[in-house]
Amino acid sequence: MKLLYTPTSPYARKVLILAIESGVDSQIERVSMNPWPEDSSVSEYNPLGKVPALVRDSGPILFDSPVICEYLDGLSSSPRFFPQGEDRWRALRMQAIADGMLDASVLWRLEAMRPQDKQHAPWSDRQLTAIRQGLAALEHEADALNEPISIAHIAVGCALGYLDFRLGDEDWRTPHPRLASWFAIWVERPSMKATEPPPG
Repeated sequence: MKLLYTPTSPYARKVLILAIESGVDSQIERVSMNPWPEDSSVSEYNPLGKVPALVRDSGPILFDSPVICEYLDGLSSSPRFFPQGEDRWRALRMQAIADGMLDASVLWRLEAMRPQDKQHAPWSDRQLTAIRQGLAALEHEADALNEPISIAHIAVGCALGYLDFRLGDEDWRTPHPRLASWFAIWVERPSMKATEPPPG
């Protein structure tokens, strides 16, 4: 299998962390691709022109990190990151919050990269509001992060890591002490260390 990814993509980081944690990382060849240039070939694999995308040895190419993560979990001899019953819905809900925070963070980042006279402050503020509301929701549900590791832990860890990476001036820890306490431990996991984005 080949994973098309960008080293700074938090969505790709989710996939890589799950692959490492589930023991299937050795089955995956990593292919770094930049989806932004007009001549990027990413669209040949994902019609949306986004990474990550998983090129399997057989079957259609998979894209979107939740889909790829669930597929890789199924390859493990003991799938464990997508629980069953009510626990599944709680994990998927927390993943949705974390992914929504990532979406807002990426949109905020793209707006900040525009020339200052082209930036739209209400748009940026809307993304920051989504991020802050997501953080508040996760703080309220932080007890769930003490349960066996699931896709929720991976998604939340990637969202918080991306805030540190791209929105370093946003002090999310002070108003969310339980989330900050959990992340201080989670960020030390080998899978998190191995997938840290490069500076820049």
